Order: sequence, then C-alpha cells, then structure tokens
Amino acid sequence: MGGMHPVVPPAAQLSLSSGGADFTEAWLRNRRLSDHTRAAYRRDIAGWLAWCDNRGTAPLSASFLDVNEYARALESTVDPRSGRPLTPATVARKLSALSSWYAFLVKLRAVDGNPVSGADRPQVARDHSATVGLAPDEVDALLAAADSATGPTAVRNRAVIALLADLGLRVGEVVSLNLDDLGYERGHRSVRFIGKGGKPRRRALTPGTAAALDEYLADRPASTPVPALAGAGAEPMFVTASGARLDRHAVFRLVRRLARDAGIPAWAKLSPHSLRHAFATTARAEGVPLEDVQDAMGHADPRTTRRYDRDRHNLDRDPAYAIWAARARRRA
Repeated sequence: MGGMHPVVPPAAQLSLSSGGADFTEAWLRNRRLSDHTRAAYRRDIAGWLAWCDNRGTAPLSASFLDVNEYARALESTVDPRSGRPLTPATVARKLSALSSWYAFLVKLRAVDGNPVSGADRPQVARDHSATVGLAPDEVDALLAAADSATGPTAVRNRAVIALLADLGLRVGEVVSLNLDDLGYERGHRSVRFIGKGGKPRRRALTPGTAAALDEYLADRPASTPVPALAGAGAEPMFVTASGARLDRHAVFRLVRRLARDAGIPAWAKLSPHSLRHAFATTARAEGVPLEDVQDAMGHADPRTTRRYDRDRHNLDRDPAYAIWAARARRRA
C-alpha cells in the first residue's frame, strides 16, 4: 500500500454543505501531518468557516479584506486557557493553516486565488521563543525527581522524561512512538519517529535513555489493540495502566508535577517543550555546532534553532575577537 497516493476528488464533488468538512478532509488527506496537527488544523478551518457564517460571507468568495478583518477579530479573542488575547504567533499559525487550505482549493480550481496571500499577517519575531526554559541544573533536578518517584507509573515516566530531556523530542513525537521504533544502527541504540511535517527521522539513544527505556519495557503492561490505520502490528510504546496509548496531556501534567516536586519556581508555566528548549540551549552552550543541533531538532530553518541559543548574545562570542586574534597572529 506504500506506493498508493491519496485520491483527490474533483472540486465538483466537494461542497461547503457539510460545513466545509469535505474540503478540509480532502486537504488533510494530502498532507503528511501528525494526528495532533490534523486536529489543530481542523479547528483552525472550522473557526474561519464559523466566522464567515456569522457574517454572511461566502468562504469561496472571500477576499483579503475579509481575512484581514478575521485576523483582527482573532487578535482580540481571549484564550480561555491563559485569560489573555491570542498571541501574534497563534494568530499567524491560524492564518498559515487557512492559507494552506485556500492554496489547496486553488489547485482544485474551487477558487480563483488565495485571499490569505494578500492579507496583513501579524509579524512574529523568529528570534523569540515564548516557551519558559529551564537551566541545566533545573533539568537535573527534574530528572532527579523522576528518579526518586515511586508508584506503578514511575518507571514509564522516567523513560518519557529521559526522551524529552536527553533527545529534545517533541511531546507528540514521544507519545506517538511504537515498540518497533526502537532499533540499532552502526553500533548505536536508536529510535525512529515521524517528525514535524511528516518527515521520518531517527536519533541515537544516550546510555541513560536506553537504560530507562529497557527498565520500562521489561515490565511494560500489555496494550490495547491498535486500529488498522495506525499501521499493521503497531503497538504503542508508552501506555497507561489500562493499556491505552499515553497522551500528550498526561505528559504535560507529568512535567509540571515533577517540576513542582523538584522545587522549580516556574513549574506551573512549564511544558514538555521546556525540556526541548533546554536541550537546544544546553547543546549550544556546550559548543555543539549549530548545524548539528538543527539536524537533531529537525528544524528546516537554522533561524528556528538560533532562537533557542540564549547565550549567542554573549560578548565573549563576538567574532570581532576572532578576527583580531587572527590579525595578531599574522603580524607576529
């Protein structure tokens, strides 16, 4: 089945009578996305369609002026989780999803042009990350809290935290792992996974992470059957006591609980991404080349990686010193 490609129905067979679901599902079937990203994109498009419906705007006839008005409405929308207006990054992400949706409709000839392409999107600083980071000693403290924890899920939790901290994996990548994703390559214990954008990736396991996984797998509870869509024979690596796949929300709670136990002041604002952030920041501080960190994190753009490098503005690293030293050597 691997050689088969998604079949795109002609635009004539699609309509907005289903609330846009026909177009949206056809669009999503033709993109390599994680389940989490698919769900987020569905919500993004549903939000736009609901806004159009409330205003009496036909989505297939919308212009960039309509998109601009929608963007301003999003900017004044309060996020129920934070109690604050949506961030520019969130608004930009929603408009990016909408732009991709319309680009797909252009290819289907359902619309003449992409109204988002001419819209005024919020400026998002690539050099800034809103993630609350962790210092190396705080990561150590969080890992120590995981090591000292007891209970039926303690061994599993240690393996999850090790993957987040030692490899800097995204939470979605961790919870999507299956048992057959573990392997060996050129003398390395390794793990393969589907990264952002649906790209197959693999990483080496550190000795500590491999040991944590081995300890967990030695006593892992049986899992529930996996739907055929998840792949033949796929068994989730991390499961709950009932045998269901561990979800990202449980990992969020785990990180905050361990951070609280470790006495980390910002524990209530941390997320699994905080450990990914710390991975990149510490790797650069330890002298790991930018391109190696970029490859490890799966970033297509090095600017995305650079924003994690909190020490790059340290004047000790000003290239002027290297140029001056080289000149001094030539004159000697």
